[in-house]
Amino acid sequence: MSEKRSVILVTDGDQIARRSLEVAARNIGGRCISMSAGNPTLLSGAELLDLIKSAAHDPVIVMFDDKGQEGMGFGEKAMVEVYNDPDIQVLGILAVASNSGFCGGTKVDCSVTRTGDIIPGPVNKFGKASRLKELHGDTVEIINDMDVPVVVGVGDIGKMEGADDYHYGAAITTRALQEIIERSGFKWERQP
Repeated sequence: MSEKRSVILVTDGDQIARRSLEVAARNIGGRCISMSAGNPTLLSGAELLDLIKSAAHDPVIVMFDDKGQEGMGFGEKAMVEVYNDPDIQVLGILAVASNSGFCGGTKVDCSVTRTGDIIPGPVNKFGKASRLKELHGDTVEIINDMDVPVVVGVGDIGKMEGADDYHYGAAITTRALQEIIERSGFKWERQP
């Protein structure tokens, strides 16, 4: 049996999110599976597992997106398949808020606001604290059925009124990934 791969699941996959996650992954010393990007997710869970298992090192960041599809869409199906694989250790989930009309909700352990503050509740798409009890977004309702160490909420990756622009280091996404790593207890030797 091979060693388990340490993975962070992300509920967004558009091209701006991809670019921001690539930058944020480099910032934390992780690996982003760029081919997991898609709006909606284009690869199956099995295809994503092959990419995860061939990544150079952990933690591995993987994107899932349903493009606002009502019910369990392709992104959620792929996420469940990755989550259930015995060779995968999910460190946490980065739950991304959106305004999609069919959005479900999920509880979060904390969120990172557009100003980089850690708050105990959810944020909205713009990265501002929400008065709701759950974070609402595309591809997030399935998280309620998953047992993971930590769920961190964030606004729309790469956007948030410019606060998370990948040209300037994707600061909010980087902070959110750091929070997942810290809260999960993941230890590694930082890669170059």
